[in-house]
Amino acid sequence: MKPGTNNAAARGSIELAGVTKRFGDTVAVRNINLKIPAGAYCCLLGPSGCGKTTILRMIAGHEEPSEGAVLIDGENVVGAPPVARGTAMMFQSYALFPHLTCLDNVAFNLKVRGIAKAERRERGLEMLARVQMRQFADRLPAQLSGGQQQRIALARALITNPRVLLLDEPLSALDEFLRLQMRGELKRIQTEFGISFIHVTHTQMEAIALADMVVVMDQGHIEQAALAREVFERPRTPYVARFIGGQNVVEGKVLEQRSDALLLESGGRQVLISAPSSPPVVGSNFSIAVRRDRVRLRRSEGPAAGPGLNVIGGRVGALEYQGSWLKITVVDACGEDFVVAQDDSEFFASPLVVGDAVNASWLPEEVHFLTTGEQKTAAMAAADLARMAAGAR
Repeated sequence: MKPGTNNAAARGSIELAGVTKRFGDTVAVRNINLKIPAGAYCCLLGPSGCGKTTILRMIAGHEEPSEGAVLIDGENVVGAPPVARGTAMMFQSYALFPHLTCLDNVAFNLKVRGIAKAERRERGLEMLARVQMRQFADRLPAQLSGGQQQRIALARALITNPRVLLLDEPLSALDEFLRLQMRGELKRIQTEFGISFIHVTHTQMEAIALADMVVVMDQGHIEQAALAREVFERPRTPYVARFIGGQNVVEGKVLEQRSDALLLESGGRQVLISAPSSPPVVGSNFSIAVRRDRVRLRRSEGPAAGPGLNVIGGRVGALEYQGSWLKITVVDACGEDFVVAQDDSEFFASPLVVGDAVNASWLPEEVHFLTTGEQKTAAMAAADLARMAAGAR
């Protein structure tokens, strides 16, 4: 299920309207305005303490906003108890009852609601089958692997037929192999059920791999909310570019404006970029991003190269083999790092070693212009959401 898909079964649109949350004198979330389409897989991404889990808890009803409204399918649920919101939460620790079988764990919420034993057993077994765990119905949680325990926790959350499933860092306790496996399972199950998943994580590639919509947060506000591809390829601010990774950020001043390009100065080097639709004035500060895999790396003749158009001269400071590519860190004369992602076959055809003098270069059209780190306007947020819906069709 993708946002924007014309499917009557899609449920669980979320809107946060002017939401602020205070804990005493501390503002955890400040004036959040966000719309998540029904049936979307949305990842709230950011470092610890940025407010993402607070947002999740306000949607669930475990916290109430100090200001603003939380709407689920157009209904303001502020003040409503968690059980009346049509949400379910899957916790990081899974919180399975150790003395109950997998079947009884999954059916527990039905027992609390007074469903007869025969019916809850039938529905529990059906839900276990949907997460490919029916054969483990009579086992205790301690007899399962971490990935299997996660499936049981997921089945328990889904058995109440929620409109929205809230996941608080659900993959953080798993090893890398299981984490990659469960990413695919979460996406499969979300698509099958056709409901909204809101997934909190601090892992960038987890968000990019899973989400239709990525919401990047910092210090209680939203830096960018857009399609996963757009957040990766066209980060809005220097913070997003640095946090998501895969981008080099260059900051400096505008030296000259040409008909279709800008000449910029940064740390003694000149950078020529294709002019954005609203170019900054000469003398103003600027920030640009260059994708690491779009940078060409060549040995320089003699000492490290000086300033040049779209060229950063320096020396190889570090090499990290990543399998199909190498992460090469170039350190310039000012001690600033510039990272290049080079294909392994290209690297091993002419290997570099730490200390080699190199030039990193790129084409003007491979530069992305960044805005300031201020919270984007409502119009900017609306444009992001419109592109998200159009891109998913």
